[in-house]
Amino acid sequence: MIFVTGPLFAGKRDYIRSALGLDEETFAGIAVWDVQEQAETDRPEALAAELAQNDIVIATEIGGGVVPIDPEQRARREAAGRLSCLLAERADTVIRVCCGLPQLLKGDWPC
Repeated sequence: MIFVTGPLFAGKRDYIRSALGLDEETFAGIAVWDVQEQAETDRPEALAAELAQNDIVIATEIGGGVVPIDPEQRARREAAGRLSCLLAERADTVIRVCCGLPQLLKGDWPC
């Protein structure tokens, strides 16, 4: 599994589609994205195991910046961060994309 992470609107999907030479339809069939939205679960291990069955998993980093005062928002950020850690553990390759520029964190380049 290839795990791609990075800030919102950083070019994560465009990068990995281009690197693997995938058209939109093929990409949609083998990838899931915005998985951080699913992180609010009491079973993060099970969710990570389920998501790791996909060829490509993409998550937006939401933990940067000012820590919210609202406990619910803090819990949501913590859950998304925990899910990303679990996915990175399971991934063969982890890539962080920022400003459209990829940074290999684990494994080998997919292209």
